[in-house]
Amino acid sequence: MYEVRYQKQVASQLYRMAPNVAQRICAKIDALAVAPYAKHPNATRLRGRGADFRLRVGDWRVIYSLNDESKVLVVAKIDRRGQVYR
Repeated sequence: MYEVRYQKQVASQLYRMAPNVAQRICAKIDALAVAPYAKHPNATRLRGRGADFRLRVGDWRVIYSLNDESKVLVVAKIDRRGQVYR
């Protein structure tokens, strides 16, 4: 199991969200941390961004990266579908 770390702006973004949306996103991230390389239908590797991945949760997108040496999943960004890739 990987340890989940949120960057500072991601933590504040989750705090400002509607509680039911934030809980749903955190639940998906926690499920992903158990087995990040298993087949998840809404998680894909991003092309041209190194080791970054994308997790789709409804209209929200979660950009994260994996550090295999220290077993850490770092959540870099959470935003709506149209804004996250900018």
